[in-house]
Formats: sequence, structure tokens, C-alpha cells
Amino acid sequence: MLKGLYAWAMNLAARKTAVWWLAVIAFVESSIFFLPADVLFLPMVLAKPRKAMFYATVATVASVLGGIAGWYLGHYAFESVARPLLEFYGKLDAFEHLKASVDYETIVLLLITSGLAHLPPIKVVTILSGAANISLGLFIVTAIVTRGARFFVLAGLLQRYGESIRHFIEKRLGMIAALVASALIAVYAVYIFVR
Repeated sequence: MLKGLYAWAMNLAARKTAVWWLAVIAFVESSIFFLPADVLFLPMVLAKPRKAMFYATVATVASVLGGIAGWYLGHYAFESVARPLLEFYGKLDAFEHLKASVDYETIVLLLITSGLAHLPPIKVVTILSGAANISLGLFIVTAIVTRGARFFVLAGLLQRYGESIRHFIEKRLGMIAALVASALIAVYAVYIFVR
């Protein structure tokens, strides 16, 4: 199923309407869908490197707006909308475990790791943030910084190194994401220990 979705996204990257599809996918990825916008973002930037920063801006804005929608789902429509979505994706147990075991600071850390590296999936954290009543203002600032960092760093790397960096990222994205998330968790652990 994921290979089919990936092929679909690659096909979209070649269309004239690709930038609109990028916005739609980035929006729904942050609130209800599981296909990362990167699968469309990467080929678009490689095809038109001069538009890399424009694509990063579109992806960031749409992703933040999708995150806000996820926050609202968690805050105002958890039982009627968010719970069935999480059940559909098989994420309800993970969500309930997270909700029961996290505090305000941990949710902020999860916003950072999910925004940068999708660990845990961003839609789970956006819904969790709303359900846990995280300040919407803090949520928006965190989303802008982390999602912007993700898309603009990728755009810069792809613009500078082109096809060779794409192969490196595609082969090692999981490892890179895990290393970044581990580093952030280590920083948080040191913060908790020192505090």
C-alpha cells in the first residue's frame, strides 16, 4: 500500500498542480493522514531547485495549518472525530499511553521531535496537544520552528547537493531522524536531571 502511495506522490510531482498537491498533503499529514509530504517535496525540489525555498514555504505553512487543525480535533472533537481516526490508523493505544504518561514539557519535546523527524507521527502529537490542552500559541510557534526547519534544511541540502543528497536522504532518512530524535531526547533528559 505504501509503495502505491509513494508512486502516486511521485506522479503528482511531475504535474503542473504539484504545488497545490504539496500543500494538501502537508496539511493532511499534520492532522489526519500518514503519507509524509517529503515524498512529493523531494522530487519537486530536485526537478526545480530554484523554487526550493518557495516549496519549503508552501510545505511549512500548510503543515502548520494542518497541525492547527489536528490541535482543534484533539481539543474540541476528540470523541467524535479524533478517536475514530486514531482507531482507524491503529494509533489509539499509543495515543492513550502517551496521554496518560506525559506532562506539558514532554508534549513540547514530542512536538519538536515529531516536527523535525516524525517521531512519533506528527498527527498523533498534534491531536495529543489539543487533547492535553497545550497552549495553542506555544503549539503554533513550535510547529513553525520545527516544520520550517525540516523543510528549509531539506530544501537547502537538495538545492546545494542535488541528486546525490536525495539518494543519501532516501536511504538513511530513518537513521537521520532517529539520531536527531535521540539527541533531542538526550537534551531533554539532561534538562530534567539538572533541574
